[in-house]
Amino acid sequence: MRIPKRYGQGRIDRCPFCGKQATAENRQGVPVCREHKTSMLNEMKCVCGESLLMMKGKYGIFFNCPDCGNMGLSRVMEFNEIRDMNEEQREMPPKTGDGKKEFTVRSDDPDFFD
Repeated sequence: MRIPKRYGQGRIDRCPFCGKQATAENRQGVPVCREHKTSMLNEMKCVCGESLLMMKGKYGIFFNCPDCGNMGLSRVMEFNEIRDMNEEQREMPPKTGDGKKEFTVRSDDPDFFD
């Protein structure tokens, strides 16, 4: 029995950092989720050791190796470690002048208003 495709289910992009459904693009043009919109991918390397050039085509992001040719995003993600270049900046809260960490308490936060 054949189940036909429904509208919008033909191609679903995934965020390379967390695997959620991608709804935005970062500055590099990679489809990412909302949390990783400011994230950048590190430099990708081919299996042969050459640096890959990121390109954007009709079917999304792909990479070009001068020796091996074109490769899709999923294949490149298999043999490269995915690291967020802005990860260190996002995890560290801003510090005040005397070295204390600063955080914001909202009125709907249940941890502080019990």
